[in-house]
Amino acid sequence: MTDGTPVPDLLYGGSEDDLRASVRALLAARSDPATVLADLEAGRPCDTGLWEALAGGIGTAGLLVPEEFGGAGASAREAAVVLEETGRSVARVPYLTSAVIAVSALLGCDTAREPVAGLLTRLAAGAVGVLAVPLPTAPYQAFPAARPTVLAGADGALRGTVTTVADARCAEVLLVPADGPRGPALYAVDASAAGVATTALTPLDLTRPLAALTLDGAAGTPLATGERAVAAVRGALTAGAGLLASEQLGIAEWCLTTAVAYTGTRTQFGRPVGSFQALKHRMAALWLDIAAARAAARNAADALATGSPDTPVAVAVAQAYCAPVAVRAAEECLQLHGGTGMTWEHPVHLFLKRAKSDESALGAPGRHRAALAELVELPAP
Repeated sequence: MTDGTPVPDLLYGGSEDDLRASVRALLAARSDPATVLADLEAGRPCDTGLWEALAGGIGTAGLLVPEEFGGAGASAREAAVVLEETGRSVARVPYLTSAVIAVSALLGCDTAREPVAGLLTRLAAGAVGVLAVPLPTAPYQAFPAARPTVLAGADGALRGTVTTVADARCAEVLLVPADGPRGPALYAVDASAAGVATTALTPLDLTRPLAALTLDGAAGTPLATGERAVAAVRGALTAGAGLLASEQLGIAEWCLTTAVAYTGTRTQFGRPVGSFQALKHRMAALWLDIAAARAAARNAADALATGSPDTPVAVAVAQAYCAPVAVRAAEECLQLHGGTGMTWEHPVHLFLKRAKSDESALGAPGRHRAALAELVELPAP
């Protein structure tokens, strides 16, 4: 471009394709629909065996962690590829919450300090960390995002309640935003420590467990204070929202692929229903929407990877567009399957519930559209 602004790279590189192949092969073998449904019936909060293989075996937990802390030193582009694949399989692993959001929060702190460096090393090795904010929290909300506010005493003891925390039941480390003696602060809390209570909630999307987190005098280790803590939390939520678009893209792609395959084999009046013009048009329109969603998701991932000054705009666009596309793709897939898609045994309902849950996660589309209007200086009348 003539003004010297870098051109976003929306294409996948060779290393990203290799990573995709490895992750897809693992998920196809370990996270097929029958396995996911069996885990849900057993009431397990997450698939720990799959997480160990994905996080440690392939090394995806440390993609965003610098090499000096045991990570791969990769970028948001690679993390986006993993999320596309976990979206395609509704994998019950805490990749978004731990490897993306929690790691990003730690990277926003002073990584030269031992508490932060040690936690980065643990998360890169596969330990699960969770930022203790409600799942619907958008990057634009005031700090601390949790309501009611968690308060920290002078001794670092934390008290308060945070609702709808995703993957809290799987967590080993909790990163808790709180109002401390000197204002905003971010604390690390051992999830198994005294004074920490996690109460399971019943979410719409059973593949991403939610819990209410209650802290009653739990010991917290300060990681950042003041504006640095505020920026760390906001940066983590921004990264999470931007890369959530890649998960939504994966959901939409699975739904379209599955609908096309099913309508090609389901016959009516002696013909595959997929040959009917009305259904062809519906699937063609959805393909176009998904192609646009892919561009928006890749643009957000590239902006996060390069530290582009347009990152807030790219993230807002990605969430405002990709969230509704994923929901529509899942709804179309369910309808095109007829009654079969409504049954517990068929996996389509899992994708619809994940898409609906993702639509409200890290800010609803309307919240992102409002933020986008302010970012590009086009406020509503």
